[in-house]
Amino acid sequence: MSPTNNICPARRKRPVNADLVRIRGIGLALLTVFTPVGACSPPTSSADAAPAAQGHSGKSVEEVMKIRIIATGHTLTAQLENSAAARDFAALLPLELMLSDYNRTEKIADLPRHLATDGAPDGVEPVAGDLAYYAPWGNLAIFYRDFGYSRGLARLGRIEGGVEDLAKIDGTVRIEIVDD
Repeated sequence: MSPTNNICPARRKRPVNADLVRIRGIGLALLTVFTPVGACSPPTSSADAAPAAQGHSGKSVEEVMKIRIIATGHTLTAQLENSAAARDFAALLPLELMLSDYNRTEKIADLPRHLATDGAPDGVEPVAGDLAYYAPWGNLAIFYRDFGYSRGLARLGRIEGGVEDLAKIDGTVRIEIVDD
């Protein structure tokens, strides 16, 4: 019995075809020669940089952004933070979402897609009035009670007053950008 028979078939080495290796090497060399240098380098001035992303309102999402949460009999206003997740959330607006109570602490709703969380901390300790994104589930969370540190939670913004009304809200809400 030869030693190669004891090796798992998936781990056996295939014979190397020298012509194939040579062709791949030539292709790589041609790709390197014909790739424009500028395609791999960052913009050299702010004039070359892409313009700031804009939400549906046409506002630069890097400006202070306020949103409105409208439910039957209740309207709340919130200010979004300047974070990747908050800017990505603003880009989804306007939205109609179905809010439901979770753990008698927060209202949650599924978002149409996951948000970018670049630069977000590993988690936060939410307080009443926080608008947040729970990355593991991909949902929006609006806290009406303080809660402990939650890994995967990214703060999107803060409700400006009326936090006590959050506990009463269930069902469909509309979330939109406040136009000045």
